[in-house]
Amino acid sequence: MKQLENIEQYETYKQKETVFLFTADWCPDCRVIEPGLPEIEAKFTQFEFVSVDRDQFIDLAIEEGVMGIPSFLVYKAGERVGDYIGKERKTIEQIDAFLSRF
Repeated sequence: MKQLENIEQYETYKQKETVFLFTADWCPDCRVIEPGLPEIEAKFTQFEFVSVDRDQFIDLAIEEGVMGIPSFLVYKAGERVGDYIGKERKTIEQIDAFLSRF
């Protein structure tokens, strides 16, 4: 999974088919799903997967309405087509089901 380095990069990725994962090092629920994410990336090859450190990009998280982590945003051609936002623990199966809609 790629790591977001700056806002300009975020704007570029938004123009593609991208899944943004908002996360943080201290987030225990984020660590729980971490081992299953390569499987998700391998299944949904139409997307680029980009990890966004919520603490490093707090203004972006606020702008995007990300109030809990882990959260997922899906963009296609500059348009946000879906999101899975919330502070609740997510399973790999739930993430798979969410991404299967696209």
